[in-house]
Amino acid sequence: MIYCVEDDANIRELIVYTLQSTGFDTCGFSDAEAFLDTLNKTLPELILLDIMLPKKDGLAIMSDLKKSARTKNIPVILITAKDSEFDIVNGLNLGADDYITKPFGMMEMVSRVKAVLRRCESKGNTENELSVEDIYLNKTSRTVKVADKEISLSFKEYELLKLFMENRDKVFSRESLLQLVWGQEYYGETRTVDVHIRTLRQKLGSSAEAIQTIRNVGYKMSQSE
Repeated sequence: MIYCVEDDANIRELIVYTLQSTGFDTCGFSDAEAFLDTLNKTLPELILLDIMLPKKDGLAIMSDLKKSARTKNIPVILITAKDSEFDIVNGLNLGADDYITKPFGMMEMVSRVKAVLRRCESKGNTENELSVEDIYLNKTSRTVKVADKEISLSFKEYELLKLFMENRDKVFSRESLLQLVWGQEYYGETRTVDVHIRTLRQKLGSSAEAIQTIRNVGYKMSQSE
């Protein structure tokens, strides 16, 4: 089951119709009250959450979801206004799995939903080896190979790469990368992330494009189709 929380009736109905047409059980909600009432009874596989909602906005709902042990692991895709960079970054820092900006195509939305669900299905995967494109990472030996040639990474470069490979297609803001890789007590500038990403890309060589820059937000790792 997928829940869609969107106050615009036309958008909500189109999202619900499209997801149902592609095989997903979907339920739409116009505000936080109706959504939370149903959430207390049944948990969904994924939530599409509009940021601009009446009474209680999407970021406040996100914060509550991630604070609750019952709902913190439910993947969330934010629906945002075109120029809401600040809200996007805040949402990612709160734990959103992805975002999509209005106006958006229905097929793009379905593609993002499928990508997040695939990623969450494999999240508990404890495989020792990870691979994206020609990049291969072994967790036990902490070795990385690109096109079968081993490369040398610093501790932080390795941790960044492992995080990206374990969360393929997930967008990370610079602030969240600082917290996850450098730790909550690190007070450095986000430029530190950019510098490490640059050196990591240089070492990845021909596979560097797998780490993509999301303008004004942060980074993600994707595998070309």
